[in-house]
Amino acid sequence: MQLFRHATAGVARGAVIAIGNFDGVHRGHRAVIAEAKRIAAHEGAPFGILTFEPHPRSVFVPNSPPFRLTPFRAKTRLLAEAGTDVLFTLRFDRRFAAKSAEDFVADLLAARLGTKHIVVGQDFTFGHGRGGNPALLREMGAALGFGVTVLEPVADASGKLASASRIRDHLASGRPRAAAALLGRDWEIEGRVQPGDRRGRDLGFPTANLAIANYLHPAPGVYAVRAGVSENGTLAWHDGVANFGNRPTFAGQDWRFETHLFDYAGDLYGRHLRVAIVEFIRPDAKFAGIDALVAAMREDAKQARAILAPA
Repeated sequence: MQLFRHATAGVARGAVIAIGNFDGVHRGHRAVIAEAKRIAAHEGAPFGILTFEPHPRSVFVPNSPPFRLTPFRAKTRLLAEAGTDVLFTLRFDRRFAAKSAEDFVADLLAARLGTKHIVVGQDFTFGHGRGGNPALLREMGAALGFGVTVLEPVADASGKLASASRIRDHLASGRPRAAAALLGRDWEIEGRVQPGDRRGRDLGFPTANLAIANYLHPAPGVYAVRAGVSENGTLAWHDGVANFGNRPTFAGQDWRFETHLFDYAGDLYGRHLRVAIVEFIRPDAKFAGIDALVAAMREDAKQARAILAPA
């Protein structure tokens, strides 16, 4: 996959392009991406994705709490795995936001990219004041010579529509399985393992600590997880148990995501780790002392092993 930080004229000209923020790359997003890929293959055209960084909410509400389901690295990896030929990641700032919807279509999509076909979701809006919508895309596409496909929202088995906001609500409320149903996979947190207090090692539960400042904060508590570790060029997955919280038993202040991998003896410091959150076990809690904490950790590990055991 080729990655461009701006709409470079002449690159992948005549491509079929899916457009959106794609935070989470959930089932609805993937339907848009799959349709663009299908049309590109039918037309013998390059398959591209156009997205924006940072997320517009970060620009318009800069002091909002962390909300991203997939920060840039994770989103880019997922879009690459979808078979994207060219990814345009445009810088979103107030200057870009001031561009009219008509200029976005005529200047960017038509003149600079020479787009052959656009695929978007039904709720896609763009341009200053969100003045553009699929109807405008279709109207201008007909005049400027590119096609437009608009997809209906995608629902899970219970009929709930896949949306980033609904997924965030599930995760913030301790419902990772409900979030996974809309994502089409377990939600992951990834990052480089950082040094911690080494307290877990002293208690018999060494943990890999990830900073998650750029991620949505899930419900504080203990989770059954699977952690992906790069080993010899491949990703090896290990069952484990994780805690997201501020360590109330030790009067902690900062929030940490700490993962204990079952039956793993390697050194993880400085390595990149992907942690898939499978199920919520219990809320974060303050214990009366070390013995009570260790007993709870043992029970957490027992429950996590049972949850993750093959059916």
